[in-house]
Amino acid sequence: MKLADYKTVLYRQQDGAWVAEIPAIAGCYALMDTREAALAELSRVFDMIADEYREKGLTLPSDTTEIVNA
Repeated sequence: MKLADYKTVLYRQQDGAWVAEIPAIAGCYALMDTREAALAELSRVFDMIADEYREKGLTLPSDTTEIVNA
């Protein structure tokens, strides 16, 4: 699986920092000063986690994230 196979959640914290995360993968998130930096860092974090899974012979979890606007 690749990054494009997952939904990314992006939000701004009260202190102004941006968080980008992939809810389907535990620990796959980035916290940065700008939206763009958070997304770029998330890509690097995703690659590191994907490499770890590969090295262990595991497959990444499927994305079961559902986006709901209530």
